[in-house]
Amino acid sequence: MEKRALITGITGQDGSYLAEFLLQKGYSVHGLQRRSSSFNTGRIDHIFDHITLHMGDLTDAASLNRIVREVKPHEVYNLGAQSHVRVSFDEPVYSGNSDALGVTRLLDAVYAEAPNTRFYQASSSEMFGSSPAPQSEETPFHPRSPYGVSKLYGYWTTINYRESYEMHASNGILFNHESPRRGETFVTRKITRAVARIKAGLQTELILGNLDAKRDWGYAKEYVEAMWLMLQQDKPDDYVIATGETHTVRDFVEAAFVHVGLDWQQYVTQGQKYMRPAEVDVLQGDASKAKRLLDWEPKTKFEDLVKLMVDSDIEALNEPRK
Repeated sequence: MEKRALITGITGQDGSYLAEFLLQKGYSVHGLQRRSSSFNTGRIDHIFDHITLHMGDLTDAASLNRIVREVKPHEVYNLGAQSHVRVSFDEPVYSGNSDALGVTRLLDAVYAEAPNTRFYQASSSEMFGSSPAPQSEETPFHPRSPYGVSKLYGYWTTINYRESYEMHASNGILFNHESPRRGETFVTRKITRAVARIKAGLQTELILGNLDAKRDWGYAKEYVEAMWLMLQQDKPDDYVIATGETHTVRDFVEAAFVHVGLDWQQYVTQGQKYMRPAEVDVLQGDASKAKRLLDWEPKTKFEDLVKLMVDSDIEALNEPRK
């Protein structure tokens, strides 16, 4: 029997990789797409004819109920969100509406229309915030942004539906995961894109925020497999997905510039507008539970990930304009 999967956030980095992964597994893949006045399907254009998109929004309960009723998915992956931490300080209400209440709306739609569906919630390491590292499934949460607070609401809502209605609902607490498909406003992609442009003589300066923040960076393409593995387990549960290594933003910057033979200190400055009102100093995940129960562990090393992203942005610059 062909399995049907519904992915919210299918046009994003994780959604596009997950859609590819599920298609390779033989799934019928459906995605939630928000109405936009501009094209936003660039990450899935190469698989566009192999998936089915449905217009809807995590802030619109009626659309979610309709889509779940029509698709009757075997698995739902809730990856949709206002996912930019810094932006959440400027848009706290919208972030809560989509990232917190959106989870409730979607879970309620699944419970009402397809209660046997297996549900994945994209939780975040930002829920840990200022909690001491390394952070595991047992670490207390202390979010430091409206984004982190909203994600924590969604995390507990998922557990509540699991415990109240015996739904197969799991949380993936993913630490930072990057790729060439990362949005250009996120710090890693901002860095690699700037390095490519500086090397090509198209840019002379890169302005960043806190260079001392430490993050646990992995490869997004590998992390989507962990999402799928969670929904293949007999019992739902919550898992940290991470590399266990930390590197500063400065480390990322240096690795990116070294890869193209440049001295980062000649080009990088700090700007106050990129600083967060409340900073998260260290995020370092302990994914030993995922390794033990899911047989999952990361493969791509930090330096290789940085090179992969820089090379992709250099290649994009060299592509002929359409």
